[in-house]
Amino acid sequence: MDDTALVAEPAAGSTRRRLVLPMPLLVTLGLVVLAIAVAALRTSSPVTVGQAVLTGLLLGGVYGLVALGLTLIFGVLDIVNFAHGALLTVGMYVTYTLSDRAGLDPYLSLLVAVPVLFLLGALLQRGLIDRTLGQPLENQLLLTLGIALLLENALLLGYGGEPRSVRPSYDRPVDVFTAVADLSRILAFVGALAIAGLLFFLLQRTRLGTAIRAVAANPRGAQLVGVDVRRIYTLTFAIGTACAGAAGVLVVPFVTVEPTIGELFNIVAFVVVVLGGLGSVPGAVIGGLVIGLTEQLGGLIFPGQNPLLSVFAVFVLVLFLRPQGIFGRTP
Repeated sequence: MDDTALVAEPAAGSTRRRLVLPMPLLVTLGLVVLAIAVAALRTSSPVTVGQAVLTGLLLGGVYGLVALGLTLIFGVLDIVNFAHGALLTVGMYVTYTLSDRAGLDPYLSLLVAVPVLFLLGALLQRGLIDRTLGQPLENQLLLTLGIALLLENALLLGYGGEPRSVRPSYDRPVDVFTAVADLSRILAFVGALAIAGLLFFLLQRTRLGTAIRAVAANPRGAQLVGVDVRRIYTLTFAIGTACAGAAGVLVVPFVTVEPTIGELFNIVAFVVVVLGGLGSVPGAVIGGLVIGLTEQLGGLIFPGQNPLLSVFAVFVLVLFLRPQGIFGRTP
């Protein structure tokens, strides 16, 4: 798993360290600026462009959190988890249930939803996914796809297919410079970045994080020095699933809750992971912000088209021009 986002190098003749931005990141930032300029020319309205940029950044933070769990699981277990979106949906329904039946504030339900999804992820990994490790890739893909279908249909059976919503009473529009954003979207963005920061700290500054990175780099070598690889696999999958659950909680106040809503987040999360680099935690966060901006600016540049058109255009370009992603290493 590649966790390098900003490379610190010593300056010539000095022991001080300076930050060196990777060239792919600089190119990406340049393209984002270019897209903002094109959108401004198309609309001739700085206010409209500012609103699109703000909305894209706020939404991108949540996309990054969803992709974090996905890239963590891939980076350590080398599994493409098609059930990730369905697990996010489970987190949404946990929040809806606690809010509708117990009157709990949706954001306080993080204290329940995250542990529930952590345990569910641990059970799925130890009981099902662990059996497919080392087997052909299609076995893992079919298993995670089957888990996704099972979870979606279980939610459909338990809650029905009608859309549901959770709206906090204190949610209101907030002025941000010349744009406006709902308080719920701002809280989701701040919460996503906070969780991403906690995950990065876990991976970089704790013994568990060191063990996870060791297993990601060389499972056999980690086992030889005493790391319980099977336990690390279980914890990693559980942490990734908990990230999906947290993202589900954060988006509930401004999206419709229904059994198949996770499919959309699943698709976008895969694009984010490919853009940021498979297995790169910082790449997932930055990729999420870029895709959020792409989705909103694309709606201005190509009016009347599905906003996801520009997202998939970016996806195809990345696959052709830099398939390893922004922070991925060249094979």
